[in-house]
Amino acid sequence: MAGSTLIPVLTLPQPLVLLPTARLQTFLDEPAGLKLVELVQRSEAQLVIGTVPCTSTSEVHSWGTGARIVRVVRTVSRSSDKAFQVTLHGLSRLHYPDTQSGAPFAPNDLVELVAERPKSDDHPSQAAVATFRAAATKLLEHLAQDTNQQSRRDVYVKISHMLEEVSNDRTPWMADVIVAGINKLDYNDKLAYLSASAVDERLKRATELFVKQASISEVTKKIAQSIDESLSKQQKEFFLRQQLAAIQRELQALTRSSGTSGQDGAASNGASELDDPEQAEAEDMADIRNKIEAMAKDSDERKMAVREWKRFQRIPAGSVEHGVIRNYLEWLTSIPWPSSSAYSAATSSDKLRDRAFLENARKQLDEDHYGLEKIKKRLIEYLAVVRLKQLQAECSASQQPSSSILLGGNPSTQRSEGDTTSRALALISKALNSRHDAGAKTEAKPEQILTKPDVAEQQKFQRGAAHKAVKGPILLFVGPPGTGKTSLGQSIARALDRPFQRISLGGVRDEAEIRGHRRTYVASGPGSIVQALRKAGRPDPVILLDEIDKIGQSNFHGDPAAALLEVLDPEQNHSFNDHYINVPIDLSQVLFICTSNSLETISAPLLDRCEVVHLSGYTYDEKLHIARKFLLPKQLKANGLTPEHVILTQPALLRIATHYTREAGVRSLERAIGAVVRYKAVEWAEYVDATGDANINRVPDVSAGEQVAAQAAGVAKTYKKTVEENELEKILGIARWDEEEMHREERRGLVYGLVVTGMGEGGILPIETIAVPGSGQLKLTGSLGEVIKESGELALSWVKSHAYDLYITKLRSQDPLKVPDPIDIHLHLPSGAVKKDGPSAGIAMTCAFVSLLTGACVPVNVAMTGEITLRGRVGPVGGIKEKVLGAHRAQVTKVILPWANRKDVEHDVPPEVRAEMEFVFARTMEDVLEAAFGKNVLSWRRSMVVMESRL
Repeated sequence: MAGSTLIPVLTLPQPLVLLPTARLQTFLDEPAGLKLVELVQRSEAQLVIGTVPCTSTSEVHSWGTGARIVRVVRTVSRSSDKAFQVTLHGLSRLHYPDTQSGAPFAPNDLVELVAERPKSDDHPSQAAVATFRAAATKLLEHLAQDTNQQSRRDVYVKISHMLEEVSNDRTPWMADVIVAGINKLDYNDKLAYLSASAVDERLKRATELFVKQASISEVTKKIAQSIDESLSKQQKEFFLRQQLAAIQRELQALTRSSGTSGQDGAASNGASELDDPEQAEAEDMADIRNKIEAMAKDSDERKMAVREWKRFQRIPAGSVEHGVIRNYLEWLTSIPWPSSSAYSAATSSDKLRDRAFLENARKQLDEDHYGLEKIKKRLIEYLAVVRLKQLQAECSASQQPSSSILLGGNPSTQRSEGDTTSRALALISKALNSRHDAGAKTEAKPEQILTKPDVAEQQKFQRGAAHKAVKGPILLFVGPPGTGKTSLGQSIARALDRPFQRISLGGVRDEAEIRGHRRTYVASGPGSIVQALRKAGRPDPVILLDEIDKIGQSNFHGDPAAALLEVLDPEQNHSFNDHYINVPIDLSQVLFICTSNSLETISAPLLDRCEVVHLSGYTYDEKLHIARKFLLPKQLKANGLTPEHVILTQPALLRIATHYTREAGVRSLERAIGAVVRYKAVEWAEYVDATGDANINRVPDVSAGEQVAAQAAGVAKTYKKTVEENELEKILGIARWDEEEMHREERRGLVYGLVVTGMGEGGILPIETIAVPGSGQLKLTGSLGEVIKESGELALSWVKSHAYDLYITKLRSQDPLKVPDPIDIHLHLPSGAVKKDGPSAGIAMTCAFVSLLTGACVPVNVAMTGEITLRGRVGPVGGIKEKVLGAHRAQVTKVILPWANRKDVEHDVPPEVRAEMEFVFARTMEDVLEAAFGKNVLSWRRSMVVMESRL
């Protein structure tokens, strides 16, 4: 380094850097400009000062440039920061040892710093010069090719020639010239190059900068070329499509003008939606845009839609991603978002405002279903809550704008007290005049007199009221097939005036069927929940999840039952996340109704989220009403007949229900009635063909006697519209179910229990016991499960322990199966092909053993059900309604039930059935035996109290 000198230095603001051989113009404020002018005036020769980049207020860069003052002028700008303009020409590098003295530093300020001039007597190496020349030549070629101005291209060519002719010692100076001429260098790269005082290091850094700039230029050129190619391809494709559309329009015009056939001419006269696909495309995109605009501001769905719309506009039409985003936007905008103004009118509450809403809903349910009072009561409760919550929300929403106006919520409308009073008086007088002119019209509301709320505010409050609507319950209808679970959901939708959608879950084994596939997969789409919402077109439909108990179990596709947990949880489904949509969807206003035939296969967490409503089987009285009111008219309409063509008598209808069907629901009953109607339809068609009567609706009134007499006399075919009971065997064949359960016998060891069949229907089941020679063993047959076998062993153990009390044995220590003669007891339950299990046959087995060992018989009009314990307690069982109805159908007049099941009889069993039967509720086996055999039929030994001494 040379000697140190204190010189004036001009601080340059970021990103200005003056390199040697470069020129720079900058502005100075008034004090700095006057100080520089004074230095120029005092200097005898052309003034040379130092420049340094000002990196911060606390210090400056350690390297700068010595610069000659070319020009200093006062500007005409009124800004104090631009009072003077100075032009500098860089000469050589300067080093500043102390970069912090004189702090704080301000940009474009003159300070005095100690500067050192580096020595420049070293020579560059041959390798550094060679690499520098190659990199600089390549960069200059790229710059010359990229520029569009001929003058710049000539300059780059001249510099390239100079680079070839310059000597090796002058290459550092040439590096300064080229680097100073590059405008797009980074600020830090300039500082690093300025700091390179050694010539080899300077050439090395210049080479790195040239290679970097050449690479950037190549990449930029390649990108621009690909964009140009893409744009030219799009323009060409657009031009060809326009030509194709014009050719198609000309061909269509020629086809219309030369219509050869009447059919073709008629078809071409009307406009088709397939004629102009481009117009339809534009209309579809405009519809999507309008739906996006209708979404609530700052909502998640609007943000997602706007982002995807911008991507959609950037992607070319021929790209695969273009179709994927288009499909996604169609799904996203077709979902009825509760906050969107496009669907605000779809959730109108006009029907809920009707005072007769509940009465009409109850009438609708009664018209669609007979019976089911408990279910109807629960549904009416829900509808009442929906109506009250909706009215409360609308009331609070209507009061909110008026209260804000009364309290001066809008600051722009606040005036002085006198102005407000005069304005209010003017409004009141205007309202009175308009009321006088209107005559008998309704009175204006106070909030309408004050001011008219903004339409946007009204829509905002309406959306708020809709958002605060009551959450829909998750109802789970459990019952046998054919009991009206699905039709109940349709009735609820009609009563609420909501759209109804059904989703069948039977056999669904993939989680994506519920949640949808992610958009990364090919041909992905949303799940069934979102599809149902799109079809409904409203955010509050009634969605029926059918056969939820038959959903697939967990596998490698996921667990669909677990995916339903979020859907059916009222605390979580306000933000349901579909994998395809990927935006939280509000399902809180949806009324979900699930159906199931049993609860055993439903997972416990899923069952916990549902409100279980049991639909047991219909009584025969209910079946007759349903058949007369619903099934018979439906079958008549389906088979082209009217009620005048077929009259089904009450005994015939009862025989169909009791002997040709055996189910809890009414599907088999409907099929049987349909068979009868079709049989009469054939008879009526043959009669019309034989008589040649043109009026097929006129039905002759022919009795059975007249029909027989006409057939005997050989008269033409007649038609009898009445179907009697004795004709059913000819129409339906032999009855499937005989009356064996009604023809019972009273015998020793025979007791009738109550069961529920696999079809959900109750009935009676004989429990037969017999004593055979043996070794005191118990044999159980009849396809019995483990639980019912244990019930038989419990019953025999209880009988053995009380054999002495019942006078079966003479000593308490004797075994009734071994004294006086060893025997085995064989217990059998008929219908051996049907599997049987459960604890409810305990007391019936006990009574059968007591009857076998004592010889007493249980009357045939007595049936029983209940679980037994070793202590002789009678435990509660399930299926009470079905069992009682089965006993009533079998003409049983006395039923023995556990004491804990008396509430089930009072709540579930119809009153007309309770009136015809006697119910005995037993706590212990002693109560059961007394009710089954009769009072004082069995003799009991009362145990004497014995005092035992323990002295």
